[in-house]
Amino acid sequence: MTNYSEKICEACQPDADPATNEEIIEFLSKNSDWSLIQSDDAKKIERIYKFKNFKDALEFTNLVGEVAESEGHHPQIITEWGSVLVRWWSHKIGNIHLNDLILAARCDQRFEKLQA
Repeated sequence: MTNYSEKICEACQPDADPATNEEIIEFLSKNSDWSLIQSDDAKKIERIYKFKNFKDALEFTNLVGEVAESEGHHPQIITEWGSVLVRWWSHKIGNIHLNDLILAARCDQRFEKLQA
């Protein structure tokens, strides 16, 4: 079993290989709150995190921003009252890269800590 949150991100170049179907299936099977979507001609993974108010949603949004900035890899984030949608994909390759799975797992870690 792969622990994606402990893997190391690598710089993603325009010619980088996307995550394999096996990697994506393994990630989604262990992280059922994440969904695979097709949007704007690209595969993406997304999750909606639920909160009891806007303040907590905004706090989590900032934690996701810290995760993204630390790796120089940025998701789509939509913050609303009671929820935050996070969508990961690699813009350079128009697909899901291993980095996206790693950073999605790190977002889940931040969410768990925030909920504790």
